[in-house]
Amino acid sequence: MIDGMIKKNLSRRFKIKTVYEQDDPKCMEEVVTRRLRHSVKVKDKDEHIDSKIEYGNDSGFGRLPDLILADGGITQIRATLKAIENVEKETGQKLGIRAFGMVKNDKHQTRALMDENRREIEISEDIFNLITNFQNAVHDTAIGYHRFLRDKSMIKSKLDEISGIGTVKKLALLKEFGSTECIRNADISEIIKVKGINEELARKIKEEL
Repeated sequence: MIDGMIKKNLSRRFKIKTVYEQDDPKCMEEVVTRRLRHSVKVKDKDEHIDSKIEYGNDSGFGRLPDLILADGGITQIRATLKAIENVEKETGQKLGIRAFGMVKNDKHQTRALMDENRREIEISEDIFNLITNFQNAVHDTAIGYHRFLRDKSMIKSKLDEISGIGTVKKLALLKEFGSTECIRNADISEIIKVKGINEELARKIKEEL
């Protein structure tokens, strides 16, 4: 967000690379650390330490944030602060980024913010609406990414393993039917209308799917 406006062009998605078990705080630390690194440009070591950080470099990630909101409590706050600390150690300079978690009510709505000392900060209706819009935008991005990865995985496992189906035929099938499920439910007579698919291959596709 910049000045209260969601900037979808600055939204970024990350695949976890260093955490191999179900550990949400560790995943959060990794992602936030990597995200902040992209907005920090370290200059030559012989320059004065006060000049080591540049904001808004050409990486496409924009400048460093003033504030990070973690969708969770003290564990998520600590993971976020650890990520900030990681980048501070790498650059040798304080970044000055604050981090707050979200305290939820019984309807799972954010009713307050929490700092690293568990102190709650009441929020106004305007701030509540701002945070809600932010959460919705983040969730839409995350869910869309999960669907993309899931669909990519399904397409790979169900079509690429069928003998006689190459990239061209696969794309032609998906362009015609939209998904592997629709191909599976289609009649043989419909599948053979796709360029390059004869009756024998159509029957094989049906059997495999």
